[in-house]
Amino acid sequence: MTDFSAQRSRAREELQHGKFDVVVIGGGILGIATTWAAARSGLRVALVESGDFAGATSSASSKLVHGGLRYLAMGPSAVPMVHENHKERRALGDRLAPHLVRPLPFLVPVYKGGPHSRFVLGAGVTLYSALSGFGDGMGKVLSARRAVEWVPDLRADGLRGAAMYYDHQMNDSRVAITAARAAAEAGAVLLNHISVVGLRKTGSKVTGVDLRDELGEFGVDASVVVNATGPWLDVLRRMEDPSADPSIRLSKGSHLVMRTSSEWKAALTIPVDDVRVSFAIPWEGHLLLGTTDEAYEGDPAAVSCTDADVDQIMSEAGVAVSGLDRANLAYTFAGLRVLPGGPGDTSHAKRETVITAGSGGMISVAGGKWTTFRKIGATVLARVNSELGRTFDGPLDGVALPGSASPDTIGSVLHHAWDALPDDVVRHLATHYGTTSHEVVALGLENPALLERVHPDGPDIWAQVEHARRTEWASEVDDVLRRRTTVMVRGLDSPEVRARVSELLAS
Repeated sequence: MTDFSAQRSRAREELQHGKFDVVVIGGGILGIATTWAAARSGLRVALVESGDFAGATSSASSKLVHGGLRYLAMGPSAVPMVHENHKERRALGDRLAPHLVRPLPFLVPVYKGGPHSRFVLGAGVTLYSALSGFGDGMGKVLSARRAVEWVPDLRADGLRGAAMYYDHQMNDSRVAITAARAAAEAGAVLLNHISVVGLRKTGSKVTGVDLRDELGEFGVDASVVVNATGPWLDVLRRMEDPSADPSIRLSKGSHLVMRTSSEWKAALTIPVDDVRVSFAIPWEGHLLLGTTDEAYEGDPAAVSCTDADVDQIMSEAGVAVSGLDRANLAYTFAGLRVLPGGPGDTSHAKRETVITAGSGGMISVAGGKWTTFRKIGATVLARVNSELGRTFDGPLDGVALPGSASPDTIGSVLHHAWDALPDDVVRHLATHYGTTSHEVVALGLENPALLERVHPDGPDIWAQVEHARRTEWASEVDDVLRRRTTVMVRGLDSPEVRARVSELLAS
């Protein structure tokens, strides 16, 4: 393991030497997936990000790897997309990242006067199960009594029953950081906290980027430039062509993280209308509620969960969840969905990926879903190969993310090797780092104090902070507390914790 400053210095040095086949702008999951695919195919590839990896939308999702049950309401045209989503969902949960992506049952409660009947939902979850190949079992309809056994806080008044199906959940920021590590291990050069201040051109063709960070400015030459900047997509397109028309629209999705003492055995998918749903999901020992879906036209960097969003989410979740109390609110966050431009409200817009090339040849990638990030990366790579006049027939499927293994197996090994670690800390490390958790706990050999909890009410330990600094590109406090650990989303980032993390990062 190397010190962060040495890691960053080496990356800057590599970026300034020679020409790259591809430079990817944007360190969200689509940029990371493209970088990983390109590096594995043998290309010399670089990824640059103005903030932190997964620092915006990619760490502000509903934490789901799912087929998209609600998309079936959009009609037969959605069936192929749902089938593809299921294929990727199962690949991630079964083989590529079982330590990070875990199965979870979901209930869709049916209430008197609600938008859907038991019959309609029963048929829907049966079709949904069929599209997944019945890998998780058959969707079914539960009685009201059985539904409450699965979700103890389920509101019983007017409850007629619930439809049951299966999806997966994840910690999105940990998946993104792990995928970034996979790209680096495949030979890619990654650098965060560095801004693109201009595009290099040879004639009219885009052939690189000009970059600036706190140490200065420099340029990187590349045969192909990929714009994967999400909400900032059109900002980069206008760098390429000042007259470029808008190509995307944005939808804001807000979420709440609530403290809870109840043990939920399943999540809830709560119908809001004929298309929209609200989720209530047990996540990281808390309850995750959301999401909103409304057009957003402000500064993407300023997106936030407002008081009105909190009221809306709690009201929609309160249709099916009893006992919600604003006093138990631990954390809020908001992200932006990138949708193709077009008419109609955002809740009915297709969640599809659009890949275009601008007047200077820059490839722009808009939209997409977390669930299919691997496939999107391979699709963008195919477009890059076309620009390079290159044919690549090598395998891209089946390569696991670093740390891939059963969390139960990893936990047993950790318990055997480090019997002083508390059970919740062991579970936390196993489900967030997989087999690479040994790198984290090994730091305790250098300094036993690193095995202490960051906050007494959470499972994160100081060794995770040091590991983030040394090997996971973390240089700012929020990089560590929001995206490398779960301290912030649990509402545990006290001033004392933030001060100590800042001192450690500066050491």
